[in-house]
Amino acid sequence: MRQKVVVIGGGAIGSAIAYFTQAQREFSGEVTVIERDPSYTRASSALSASSIRQQFSSAINIQMSMAGIEFLRSARERLAVGGERPELALKEQGYLFLASETGAEVLAENHLLQRAHGADVRLFNPVELRQRFPWLSTSGIAAGSFGLSGEGWFDGYSLLQALRRKARALGATYLAAEARGFDCVGERIQAVRLADGRSVPCDVVVNAAGPWAREPAAWLGIDLPVRARRRCVFVVSCPTRVEHAPLVIDPTGVWFRPEGSSRFICGISPDAGNDPDDLPLDVDQALFDDVVWPTLAARVPAFEALRQTGAWAGYYEFNTFDQNGVVGYHPAVRNLIFANGFSGHGLQQSPAIGRGVAELIVHGGYRTLDLTPLAFERIAAQRPLTERNVV
Repeated sequence: MRQKVVVIGGGAIGSAIAYFTQAQREFSGEVTVIERDPSYTRASSALSASSIRQQFSSAINIQMSMAGIEFLRSARERLAVGGERPELALKEQGYLFLASETGAEVLAENHLLQRAHGADVRLFNPVELRQRFPWLSTSGIAAGSFGLSGEGWFDGYSLLQALRRKARALGATYLAAEARGFDCVGERIQAVRLADGRSVPCDVVVNAAGPWAREPAAWLGIDLPVRARRRCVFVVSCPTRVEHAPLVIDPTGVWFRPEGSSRFICGISPDAGNDPDDLPLDVDQALFDDVVWPTLAARVPAFEALRQTGAWAGYYEFNTFDQNGVVGYHPAVRNLIFANGFSGHGLQQSPAIGRGVAELIVHGGYRTLDLTPLAFERIAAQRPLTERNVV
């Protein structure tokens, strides 16, 4: 049977699903991706800080990001089209999670789990931290966890475009259109209705609508706990060289990483009580002035002389239930697949999600990595998947 697969959302997740589905040798059918903003002006994939790590506290997140780094390392060959190979500028300079005395035990517990799943991470005491990172102040720091390999950052927009280009080269069709509803018969979706009056017939529908994923779910009466939450990224320059810096996460939640030789990007997630849905993508300058800069200057003395040179804001597709992805078929709508709510992890986990959803579509189940822990059923059962390392 020739399956008609419709993917709502053409960002990194939707394009990874399109690519992996078309790349399955056993797939016989067509993939249509509906993307209302082909310029990706507001897309999370284009506005992300584009980093990757294995330092999570849940096995499934560690495994997905390990699959992600393997994919990124081989992406030039995998995503080549007509001899043109994408340049993703992958830099494996590591993540450094810093912990105070109160957080050191959790850091050590996470470390044991990460090592058990093959992550190349090491714990440092304050003396070792100062030896390896002499520019770092360890005041108030009891321990640090550093990724020796497999962690860093990359060009997320180039990954998105490479996935999209390869999916199209393999036969996927991209429609510059807006999905507005479904035509259903019984427990199945028959077609996706578009804003211009057209409809796209389907055998399988994938919701990969990013921060706006709750809307397609709501058309079916499904309460999907995914919201658009604004995150601000600030660009700074420092006259003093800070050599071999990884992506550093302070115990306060403030983070920074290099962007070239003298520039850095940095930010922090707002407090849970001050993080409303659907804020405009305006930069919260007070967040930098009142929280980020003072923290950076205290943690890296050279940053006392930093200068802000820019900023931008983008959306997390934030899962308010447990800040983890929702992946797999809906238990009642028999041909609806979720790929939503990655809460800042979507780019790094897009290869694992794309491959897993493709296996569901083509084979009826996971073949490579079991993504069952991310199933929608956990929400209905009020059984959150706890992740303690949310940045």
